[in-house]
Amino acid sequence: MDIKFDRLEDVSPIFSVIKTKAMDGREVILEVSEHLPGNVARCVALNSTLDVRRNEAAHVAGDCVRIPETEGFYARIVDLMGRPIDGKGEIVVDSRSSLPVQRTDLSVSLKMDKALRRESEQIETGIKIIDFLFPVIKGSKSGILGGAGLGKTVINLEIILHIVKEHEGRCVFAGVGERIREGNELYFELARQGILPKTMMVFGQMNEPPGARFGAAMTGITLAETIRRRNEDVLLFVDNIFRFVQAGAEISTLLGHLPSETGYQPTLISEVGRFHERIRSSREMGGSITSVECVYVPADDLTDPAVVAIFAFLDSVLVLSRERVQRGLYPAIDPLASSSSNLDPDILGKRHYETAQQVISILQQYEELKRVVMVIGVDELSQEDRMVYERALKIENYLTQPFVAAEHFTGRKGEFVPLEKTIHDCEAIVEGRVDDRPAEQLYMIGALS
Repeated sequence: MDIKFDRLEDVSPIFSVIKTKAMDGREVILEVSEHLPGNVARCVALNSTLDVRRNEAAHVAGDCVRIPETEGFYARIVDLMGRPIDGKGEIVVDSRSSLPVQRTDLSVSLKMDKALRRESEQIETGIKIIDFLFPVIKGSKSGILGGAGLGKTVINLEIILHIVKEHEGRCVFAGVGERIREGNELYFELARQGILPKTMMVFGQMNEPPGARFGAAMTGITLAETIRRRNEDVLLFVDNIFRFVQAGAEISTLLGHLPSETGYQPTLISEVGRFHERIRSSREMGGSITSVECVYVPADDLTDPAVVAIFAFLDSVLVLSRERVQRGLYPAIDPLASSSSNLDPDILGKRHYETAQQVISILQQYEELKRVVMVIGVDELSQEDRMVYERALKIENYLTQPFVAAEHFTGRKGEFVPLEKTIHDCEAIVEGRVDDRPAEQLYMIGALS
């Protein structure tokens, strides 16, 4: 939407908020995106522009969208403007200070660089395959990559349930461009588990304009920053960061920008970077932001430019496999396609690291042996190869797990498995201490004991 000003000096700066009204009296909120000749500010709508008339009066409402620093956001659902959308009345603001949603002061000077810190404290999620092979480290960024229907949202919800419950953590959930049904289920599951009072939620759903979907991600990171400024550690969950990129592409098209040759916006990398560079820890503030992001992979194509742009910023990349879903291996994380820079002996310790490397080595040999077995069968393998093959099957089955978030679908009681038990059990499998047990006994269990 274009807003024309009387004088050049009156034109609002980039990111400032302008309000106008639709024919039915509904307030329409706009954010300035660029300046055009003739005292015109081209704006992106943050809510529906239905029934807005040409030549309608508009007024400048502020320098930018700002979110108050208040604990009143806990257990509430808000939109990208920080306004409640859960029907529970106004949010009580107990502070006069606020933070801008759009930040432009992200250049890292030498002085700031010293203030940044990298934690080496592992956050246990209680999910065996994640804690063991792709650990979540405080202050890091983890991505759950997968196509439609592979269980990204379920894994995300399981991590929230375990971390907030077991570690009494603070959590911000940003629902970016996903279905309203999923947000509804998430809300009532968090309420049922009793962890809603420790969670802030912001939603820009699939049925809303691209400005609302794009802004919801930035509001989510801003809410996380308000918690970090109180010297607290916070977990930021985003479902789905791909929709943030998709909304940016729609906005770029609406603004008349030429797309890149892949069809995405020319500002793809800078937009993804602007979001991820705000996920950081600071010695000055004492708190940290740790993010877990779902990444939709269009047509299961991991070379999609948007997916590549996102996982360039991630410390851990958890790739979900459709083949594992078909085999009933949940969570469907492919241990060989996934990777983590946090799998390091300096961070995890020698025992954890060496056991993980042994497990990965056995799974790699298993991939090669699977092709041979398809041709000649298991019985024709050498004794050593057969031992590796059977241990790999046990590891695959052991790394499955019943989820609390999926109890009402599976009928199995969900389990939180401490990291120490996972390491001990994997050592037992690798060393052959459970060679006498059939692989089926290790399917969908918690700890071996």
